[in-house]
Amino acid sequence: MKQCSQSRKEAVRPTPLLTPRTTTKIAIWNIRTMFESGKTVQVAQEMRNYNISLLGLGETRWLQAGQMRLSSGERVLYSGHTEDGAPHTEGVALMLAPEAQRSLIGWEPVNSRIITAQFATQKENIKLNIIQCYVPTNDAIEEKKDDFYDQLQGVLDRLRTKDVTILMGDFNAKTGADNNGYEDIMGTHGLGQMNENGERFADLCSLNQLVIGGSIFPHKRIHKATWRSPDHVTENQIDHLCISRKFRRSCQDVRVMRGADAASDHHLLLMTAKLRLKRHSTTRNTITRYDLRLLRNQEVEKSFQISLRNRYQILQEQSEDMDGDIETQWQQSKKMWLDTCEEILGKKTTKHKDWVSVETLQKLKERKEKKEKLNTSKTRSAKGRAQEEYTQANKEVKRSIRKDKRAHIDNLAQQAETAAAQGNMKDLYMITKKLAGRFQQTDKPVKDEQGNPITTTQDQRKRWAEHFKVVLNRPAPEEPLDIPPADTVLPINYDKPSKAEIRKAIQALKTGKAAGPTSRPT
Repeated sequence: MKQCSQSRKEAVRPTPLLTPRTTTKIAIWNIRTMFESGKTVQVAQEMRNYNISLLGLGETRWLQAGQMRLSSGERVLYSGHTEDGAPHTEGVALMLAPEAQRSLIGWEPVNSRIITAQFATQKENIKLNIIQCYVPTNDAIEEKKDDFYDQLQGVLDRLRTKDVTILMGDFNAKTGADNNGYEDIMGTHGLGQMNENGERFADLCSLNQLVIGGSIFPHKRIHKATWRSPDHVTENQIDHLCISRKFRRSCQDVRVMRGADAASDHHLLLMTAKLRLKRHSTTRNTITRYDLRLLRNQEVEKSFQISLRNRYQILQEQSEDMDGDIETQWQQSKKMWLDTCEEILGKKTTKHKDWVSVETLQKLKERKEKKEKLNTSKTRSAKGRAQEEYTQANKEVKRSIRKDKRAHIDNLAQQAETAAAQGNMKDLYMITKKLAGRFQQTDKPVKDEQGNPITTTQDQRKRWAEHFKVVLNRPAPEEPLDIPPADTVLPINYDKPSKAEIRKAIQALKTGKAAGPTSRPT
């Protein structure tokens, strides 16, 4: 029986919960290592080339957990070993394009092999859950694999069944083409034969109703194999993208993109899905920053003073005719300053410049052409020659990146010397900070009382409130101090502050700092 608001067609074939009009591209890539100069730039470039909104990365080899923003605009959430003296092994990450960053609700670095994130969709009550994994190999000891799948199942158990869940990563699992017993979550377009890890993986998907995307779409063999051996003879399908069975029709295609190149033995695996992400609103106010560096120029400084003086005279004339309260006068004064900054200085534009040179980018392009030649080679001898050319091109890329990094450090040192000679302590401090530590600033998530990371904005605010409640609200002392009252009453001046006192207070403020969200710096 159909409802009164339904058409006959809708009653026979119900309208899906998600009816988006845009296509979202989600991909995974075992990159072998991100702990290498220039590798982050290469991955981000390929992400932009394929217009990917969210890219899951495996075997990053980064330590600790945190997030960083790249100069090209992408944001990287990562999770690795947290123990002291841990080796640079394993590690997972999520690289987000700007549209995915705006939809991010929260994320959790579970361990060095699992990271999760949640995004908003067009349906208010439906979220998109992403789980990126890097699974132990098929030859790993059973206890290690059991521990991993127990942790992964614990993560899946915490998710709501009505949300869209995408499980993805390097599972080191071959599912094969035989879907006997797994017809509800697996197709017949897999590659090879199922191994032990494949059985574990298929059982996990069957238990949690996750459809293995790479097995349901017919493609050529070269567009199924996600890993190749160093000799390019053996190829397997061990990286997978899975989606909730409930939202199976949202997934339009899953295939390998062999053109992506970052010197990895894994190919980029891409899912095209009709999942429209929605911007996740926050209460964070956007602060307009003006280019104060222009005031170092005497001509600009003089123009700024003249413009401000003219506006101030007009404001005085208007104030004489109007009897406004102190709030109105403050708003007029603030507008006068901000309009002057907007007219003379303009908004500050942050120009991000990668330290990778044009020559290195050209060598990356040449290496990518060598990979394309390698992928299209037909005979074993042709593949051997193409492999030698690709290996040589990769060595030239690494050599050029090392050269660029040395030149970048020398350039920063020269800038630091110039800033010191000019007495610009702010720039000197920032440059020295770059030279002394990592070049990318990372943000580490807030932790709870047990040391577990908190990544959602709402939970972080609660944790900060708890922290300051404990720190600031100290219990009263058991034996209060007996402090005698003062013998004399100190003279306190209740008169209005003079202009000289106001001028002295303003001059005592730190240069280049704003006291509040008005963006009116000193």
